[in-house]
Amino acid sequence: METVNQVLMTNDYEMFKTITGNRNVNPLHLNRLKKSISEKHISVPIVVNDKYEIIDGQHRFESAKELKKPVYFIKIAGLDLPDIHRLNSNLKNWVADDYLEGYCMLGYPEYIKYKMFKDKYGFGHSETKSLLSGTLRFGDRTQTDAFKDGTFKVRDLKMAEKNAEKLLMISNYYDGYKRKAFIKAMLLLFNHDDYNHAEFLKKLEYQRMKLVDCTNYEQYLTLIEDIYNYNRAKENKVFFRF
Repeated sequence: METVNQVLMTNDYEMFKTITGNRNVNPLHLNRLKKSISEKHISVPIVVNDKYEIIDGQHRFESAKELKKPVYFIKIAGLDLPDIHRLNSNLKNWVADDYLEGYCMLGYPEYIKYKMFKDKYGFGHSETKSLLSGTLRFGDRTQTDAFKDGTFKVRDLKMAEKNAEKLLMISNYYDGYKRKAFIKAMLLLFNHDDYNHAEFLKKLEYQRMKLVDCTNYEQYLTLIEDIYNYNRAKENKVFFRF
């Protein structure tokens, strides 16, 4: 048995640095960790390189610093940003519900509005984020990162509710109304000058079996166009092109 990478301890917080390119400190993680440390301080060391840049344990460091607790650390020469990515890839990621519940507990108003909207309409996280942020880029990384970082913003709640209500009206004719590709197609149509939702619903009354699952939003648009033009004169037919 031999001793390697001994654990050191200090109260000199200024000796440590963040490494360029690492993720920002997440206020939700930080809050939970501070609460845990306040209840019982378990000395889990952070990992730094020879420049005292923090490779692993940013949140543990910030928690110790804010609570004025000693910092326990292990120094390993030669570590850099790719090693941070390697460490993070081995950790179990939080799911969207974890972030949502956490930020709601912290009283973040945008997340409270988000939760109320999601609970009311029952759409998935990707669809809810798109409806509330007013973007059609489902699963956009910038949007996802903002949601995790606590910086997500509801762009227009009334418009999101209006669009959600329109989607609910279709649920009487199609049980796949919560599908991501279908929602994207409908959000495009809601902004199309030639689309009339009341007319579409009326056409669905006679063709409810025609609206079926599609692979992508383009296929949905073609299908909806066909349904929408049912019994329309040739010169009045509408073509939804984006």
